[in-house]
Amino acid sequence: MGASEVELGEVFRLGEAARDRDIVRVVGDRLADLWLAVSRFQDVQAITSRSLQVQTSPKTLLLAGEAHDVTGNPSAALVYYRQALRMSRKAGDRSVEGITLTSIGIVHGRRGDGQAALNYYEQALRIFREVGDRAGEAATLTDIGRVHGRRGDGQVALGYYEQALPIQRAVGDRAGEAATLTNIGLVHYRRGDGQAALGYYEQALPIRREVGDRAGEGDTLNAIGAACDVWGDSAAALDCYEQALRISREVGDRDGEALTLNNIGAVHGSRGDGQAALAHLERALLIMRDVGNRAGEATTLTNIGAVHGSRRHDVAALDYYEQALPIRRETGDRAGEASTLINIGEVYHSRGDEQAALDYYEQALRILREVGNRAGEATTLTNIGEVHHSRSDGQAALDYYEQALSIRREVGDRGGEATVLTNIGEVHHSRGDEQAALDYYERALSIRREVGDRIRGFLGADVLGLLRRGR
Repeated sequence: MGASEVELGEVFRLGEAARDRDIVRVVGDRLADLWLAVSRFQDVQAITSRSLQVQTSPKTLLLAGEAHDVTGNPSAALVYYRQALRMSRKAGDRSVEGITLTSIGIVHGRRGDGQAALNYYEQALRIFREVGDRAGEAATLTDIGRVHGRRGDGQVALGYYEQALPIQRAVGDRAGEAATLTNIGLVHYRRGDGQAALGYYEQALPIRREVGDRAGEGDTLNAIGAACDVWGDSAAALDCYEQALRISREVGDRDGEALTLNNIGAVHGSRGDGQAALAHLERALLIMRDVGNRAGEATTLTNIGAVHGSRRHDVAALDYYEQALPIRRETGDRAGEASTLINIGEVYHSRGDEQAALDYYEQALRILREVGNRAGEATTLTNIGEVHHSRSDGQAALDYYEQALSIRREVGDRGGEATVLTNIGEVHHSRGDEQAALDYYERALSIRREVGDRIRGFLGADVLGLLRRGR
């Protein structure tokens, strides 16, 4: 029988008092691993901080970085990760090197730099295969899939997830299995198939609970809440989000708390209760600033701007977007930068300044093509088409809609496909071609019924910030 947590704590304390580097390293890392698995992040920070006062090893630095990353301090995490990477390479510790490369990739992915993330993941994948670490291989395949999912290429993402899932089941990695199931659900969610998404989330949730992954449980509850919200069941969405909020506060996951507050704000926004939405988003903003999460701060500022935009408070909306934009650029969040440019463009479009709207949309389009975000590219092409339609240039509108439609079909986004078909129908309707308009409307309606899509109101943070930590 292994030593209990209390016994390990006492051994660590004695080793610490004696300045015994080996005891502190081995026992401290073991405790940190145990606590990280059950989302005791503050305890991990405390034990690694004490351990690093006595000794410095790649594994301890890696664990310290993971705890700081999860609690919303990616800059500090990167400092630890880079030290761990240098030391692991010098020591020839290929396993820790692979995990550290993956962790660095996660930070870059969350900041919107998918290519940098992929570069780190590919290095890690080669190492895991070389050393025969099947669990690490599967986790990295999931990470690679997530980058493609964020770029809007759901089919490629599913290919990686479907490689990862049987490995995780074969090696008994239940926590990894739950993460991959959640990610598969997210692909279906982004495609507008809420029912399929829920099926995967509901497989993941009991596994999260079984292995004691409290932060992961919160992530999956957030995912279920987002799916419920799209289905029009805001009460169920709020119930899931409130459960997730309690968990994030219980485990000290400040980043998760702020992201969940964003999601709760989104529900209130979709219900037309802008004041409640703003109250939750402003609490989220305080937390993001408190923990120094600049990327999260920019997302929340953008969401606050969106609430003001929905209330036709254009000056306030632009003020928040213009606060968010330099942060997006400072943190290297290219996809986020494009998102905020689109938001600014929408304000100008609603004010009738079509040229300014086009200028912002075209800036966003260049970025989205540069980073390979196909879903964002399709959305922006649709927005540009809408500007041309409002200018009564139906042919230009159709040209952009057809480009968007091709991408929606390529990436399997059925809900997005229905939206574009509806827009094409509106162009034909404005031209007086009622039969063509009806044909497009009926095709759109058929798809919406097929995937169970309901009207999406205001949505806040990108689907729960679900994959912010690589779970």
